[in-house]
Amino acid sequence: MWLQRQLIYFPDASPVPPAGDVIAAARDVTLHTDDGVELGAWFVPPAATPTGDRGMAVLVAPGNGGNRAGRAGLAEELRRRGLAVLLMDYRGYGGNPGSPSEEGLAHDAFAATQALADLGYPPERSIYFGESLGTGVVAALQARCPPAGMVLRSPFTELADVGARHYPWLPVRVLLRDRFPVVDHLAASEVPVTVIYGDRDQVVPTELSARVADAAPALVERLVLAGADHNDDVMFGPRVARATSTLAAEVG
Repeated sequence: MWLQRQLIYFPDASPVPPAGDVIAAARDVTLHTDDGVELGAWFVPPAATPTGDRGMAVLVAPGNGGNRAGRAGLAEELRRRGLAVLLMDYRGYGGNPGSPSEEGLAHDAFAATQALADLGYPPERSIYFGESLGTGVVAALQARCPPAGMVLRSPFTELADVGARHYPWLPVRVLLRDRFPVVDHLAASEVPVTVIYGDRDQVVPTELSARVADAAPALVERLVLAGADHNDDVMFGPRVARATSTLAAEVG
């Protein structure tokens, strides 16, 4: 009961380098949460493209491991498609103070929307991109601050369904404190959604992601990556960025 968050969150707490040292023209920004935590994040402006600045930003809510430096490649792919990007880290990740929890991550993601609005990208000009655990974060966020669209990469129906698969001998549904009910949050949503998942995912069972796509009231695209596991390079690469860009074009 008391150790469960150590089985959910695997933060890389080490400090990250300055944004500009990793991604050209990127800069460090600070998120200010409404419960008083200051978080480091990276803002990546769009690259010059033949079609120009799309006037939209992608808020990347990561999964339960690593830190924002590990999402730099995805940010590069998105910026090359004319999209601005905010790479956030939750509390406890990437040199940020605090310890992660469902409530804390909700505060962190809301602070990211405020930072993007200050940068000229209000929710109606933003795509929320949730990766794995981050799908639970953005599913809750869109109910509070509806975006133009949302990408759910490797989503689950609710965290208890994932836990029950990995720990079948434990009463996960009784013990779990952090729930992240993705499908429940989507039930009444009108936000256009793209769902992306691999068909060889060993972390979030493929059938759970498929059930999220089936349940999304405003599904725009379902992209199934053949042979892909949860953290394979393809899950952070051009095909994922292209699907995100396609959604942005659809709703922009």
